[in-house]
Amino acid sequence: MAQSRKAAYVKGDSARGMMMTGSLLQMVLGRMVIGLRPMVQALCFAVLAVMALSPKMAEAQLSATGPVVVELFTSQGCSSCPPADALLNELATRGDVLPLGLHVDYWDYIGWPDTFAQPQFSRRQEAYVRAAGGRRVYTPHMVVGGHDHLVGAQPMELADLIRAHAAQGYPVAVELIRSADGYRLTAQTTQTAPMVVQVIRYTPRAEVDITRGENAGRDAHYSNVVRGLEILGDWDGRAPFVRTITAEAEMDLAVVVQARLGAGALGPVMGAARAPQ
Repeated sequence: MAQSRKAAYVKGDSARGMMMTGSLLQMVLGRMVIGLRPMVQALCFAVLAVMALSPKMAEAQLSATGPVVVELFTSQGCSSCPPADALLNELATRGDVLPLGLHVDYWDYIGWPDTFAQPQFSRRQEAYVRAAGGRRVYTPHMVVGGHDHLVGAQPMELADLIRAHAAQGYPVAVELIRSADGYRLTAQTTQTAPMVVQVIRYTPRAEVDITRGENAGRDAHYSNVVRGLEILGDWDGRAPFVRTITAEAEMDLAVVVQARLGAGALGPVMGAARAPQ
């Protein structure tokens, strides 16, 4: 995609409107300071340390493991996207990362309608940008952990963010167990906060022969192409969230729990799990 067609993006404070309580607020804030300048980051963690000493913050805190969620907003009609698509392909070989390719539809008019694009993915990207204080969307755009943003393919910066998010852990434990009807989902936490539970279905590998547009003549290879994204429900963490999820042939699935910000925006990832194969 020519640079003139890439919209500018301004990163802002994605915490506006968030209503959190207890030490889950500490966990969320901890995840949101990842990627800041070292001096600012040090100040933020100092504040969190003081918060941890408060008697009101002395609740038990769950620290669960789970893959770091990396969302790539991409398009088959974007000439700048293949390097980022290749980077997502590499991430798909790792067990500690959940890379997801979400194809947007707003470049379809320039010559090649993306065969995987869905309007809801474009809306999801727009919500992320608004939550971060930006005004316009662009491709390729990576969102790590539901909060940190990268323009294009930046492997070193991405590796740093993945390590930082993995070190934080999750406040929500997500478990998927195979059942007769598909999978039994159980999510639980020791804290309460507005959250949303989502099931994401994706095709592990796909190949597309692009014959028109900016990538004409390219035999494109994609990994973890999202084909469906469903909100299972809002959740406050007071009781375990339990659902049965049906399986679909030739698709893998994962569950991602995110903080619910003001005005319906999504915040940091609070927990994630892949369905067992």
